[in-house]
Amino acid sequence: MYAITGITGQVGGAVARSLLADKLAVRAVLRNEAKAAEWKAQGCDIAIADMDDATRLSAAFRGAEAVFILPPSEFDPEPGFPEAMRVIEAIVAALAEARPKRVVCLSTIGADAPHENLLSQRTPLEQALGAIDLPVTFLRPGWFMENALWDVAAARDEGVLRSFLQPADKAFPMVATRDVGQLAATLLREKWSGMRVVELEGPVRVSPNDLARSFSNVLVRPVSVEIVPREDWEPIFRAQGMNNPLPRIRMLDGFNEGWIEFHDRGLSAIKGTTALESVIAELVDANQAKASA
Repeated sequence: MYAITGITGQVGGAVARSLLADKLAVRAVLRNEAKAAEWKAQGCDIAIADMDDATRLSAAFRGAEAVFILPPSEFDPEPGFPEAMRVIEAIVAALAEARPKRVVCLSTIGADAPHENLLSQRTPLEQALGAIDLPVTFLRPGWFMENALWDVAAARDEGVLRSFLQPADKAFPMVATRDVGQLAATLLREKWSGMRVVELEGPVRVSPNDLARSFSNVLVRPVSVEIVPREDWEPIFRAQGMNNPLPRIRMLDGFNEGWIEFHDRGLSAIKGTTALESVIAELVDANQAKASA
């Protein structure tokens, strides 16, 4: 049996669907019991546990062949990442108690970055899980292509893609969430010893110009890149409701300045197969469907 946390999200859902397609037993670990019906209908065992509840997580992980850990991301964290630290403490305690045979944990590019930033929430997670006596794989994907969801409205209505990633012709490591989920499902079924890190990006790197070009092709209208000046980032993020925008700003600096990167610039990273334009088309269709509902 495979215990999957974060199953209601894009990555966790893709992991579960891949395992279920191969007739493997899945235990859906959910925080909200109201969302259990969909997964129960697909034949999943159900466990209810918050990610900071070590007792319930331990019960959810007990007897598992392998566990997929998808820790929640805090996009406006307090200094020192206290929210992430509470989750890490609970996950480590639960795994130490339940002793599944293997663990695959969704980490991120930048978990080993030299400077603190938003992605540094995953650094203490890797350190803590790497210290337990279990086979652990950290899956570090690049920037999710699905982050372009936030650009759909401006691209469609104004023909503009406002980019914090810059310059416009710089290509960044991006990947589709379906590729992340499919690789995670594969890794869960493998056998290894100790700790390992697996990096994943898409078939080709993606620049803001590439994003704009894909939107233009899908929307059948010109879409141009508008670079957002760095001095405008903090006022924009605070206007969006953020209280502590510095980690997000430093994350963007890391990508733009090149100190958030795979260890050999992606030469040995596994390459996904999902093309950017197919993801953009899905995002546009979903946005239009939601607007017309």
